[in-house]
Amino acid sequence: MNLAKYNRPSTSPFGSMMDEFFNSSLSDFVGGNYITTAPSINIIEEKDKFLVEVASPGLVKSNFDIKIDNDHLIISAKKETKTEEEKENYSRREFNYTSFNRSFYLPETVDSDKIDAKYKDGILTIALNKKEESIDNGPKEIVIG
Repeated sequence: MNLAKYNRPSTSPFGSMMDEFFNSSLSDFVGGNYITTAPSINIIEEKDKFLVEVASPGLVKSNFDIKIDNDHLIISAKKETKTEEEKENYSRREFNYTSFNRSFYLPETVDSDKIDAKYKDGILTIALNKKEESIDNGPKEIVIG
């Protein structure tokens, strides 16, 4: 079954222009990537750990909150910016609030007591070290006696 968009005749005195304007989203006008609600994340598995890289430029270490809860890694950040300017004839106030929250299930192989986090050049890197017994050291050769 194919879906087709149906444009019904407009009842507005301005024709379909007003209908199109009020029935469109902001992304139709400025493009689909105008706002991001969550940062891009890379998860890399190495021999002894998992690395979680969070692309978060413009933030500082104090904006982040990282928790482990019920075998879930929870990464969140909040940033609030206020700008106020008072002049003789006017006053200007601007507010900007940014936040995100991401949650990931931790496999049983992760040692939740050995987790490190670093923030550098707009990238938050979280190292989830594996439990010693779960590290694959490759095949073990057995000597025949």
